Amino acid sequence: MDEIIRHLAVFVSRLWQIHVFGEGNTRTTAVFVIKYLPTLGFDVTNDIFAENAWYFRNLLVRANYNDLKNGIHDTTEFLDLFLRNLLLNENHPLHNRTLHIRGTFKEMVKPDIEELKADIEGMFQPKTVSHILKLREAFPGQTIFGRSNVMSTIGIKSSRASELLKELVDDGIIEPVLGHGKGKYRFRQKG
Repeated sequence: MDEIIRHLAVFVSRLWQIHVFGEGNTRTTAVFVIKYLPTLGFDVTNDIFAENAWYFRNLLVRANYNDLKNGIHDTTEFLDLFLRNLLLNENHPLHNRTLHIRGTFKEMVKPDIEELKADIEGMFQPKTVSHILKLREAFPGQTIFGRSNVMSTIGIKSSRASELLKELVDDGIIEPVLGHGKGKYRFRQKG
């Protein structure tokens, strides 16, 4: 099983890296894995992907990120743990903070908005990145917002605001908030 998981981890990280699915590449990679694994005899659901969408995206980045000058090499160790949880029902903690490499650099930690920008630039089209950054500035921390707030902050129409909110929920950038009325969201906490 160790060898099978290792093979799957390398396969999935390389599939994601070539960005074959375009916009929504991470989401589609997850669906591909969910559909592919049963052909190999594994019984899987999308639960772990749904509960750890942000982590899954970040572990794929980490599996493909190299900065040889600073001694950072790509690693599938986090994808291995994810797959072990998925396929072997193991219970490894899946926290974004374990993926961080900032301690390797001798730089100050960038503000939250810069971290978010770095995280989402390869994930979305530039205009969508701009929209997300405007929303993050307007609704810092755990500030709750809705579609009308998105429309006024960005200056977009109702249908585009709804599409954007759905896309951000699907990609784990924001999460629905209960108890504040229908259609309320906040930025997801990392880690």
